[in-house]
Amino acid sequence: MKVSIVRTLAGLALAMGVLAEPVAAQGTAPQVKAEAPHSPSEPAFGALPGRWVRPDGGYVITIKSVDARGKLDAAYANPNPLPFSRAEAVRNGNTIRLFFELRAGGYNGSTYTLSHDPTNDILKGVYYQAVMQQKFDVYFTRAKQ
Repeated sequence: MKVSIVRTLAGLALAMGVLAEPVAAQGTAPQVKAEAPHSPSEPAFGALPGRWVRPDGGYVITIKSVDARGKLDAAYANPNPLPFSRAEAVRNGNTIRLFFELRAGGYNGSTYTLSHDPTNDILKGVYYQAVMQQKFDVYFTRAKQ
């Protein structure tokens, strides 16, 4: 009885496209496919890792890696290190947008909202200085190694 119910439910699930693999025979565990390991920088965000310098003051964003979901392993210096509370990238068509938020003394809530310009290999956008409640157009160039 149980076997026929399982077969009926499995058949319905397959017909509806719910199961991607055939149902394992009773008494054996279904096999789980291992996920391929993610590279430090996914191809969609491969242009981002590096050291980026803001020419108008020497501010530096260092992007070490980007995971498949766009989470950045990044650091900021002004010139002393300040932690990002949030650092992420999203791809919208051919455009990569980045968002960084600082949560440190004097910078709480300050953000960078940037886009990668692949033609000129720069990050450009807006810096919002939360304490002064002012926005500044900024850009970062890739530092030569």
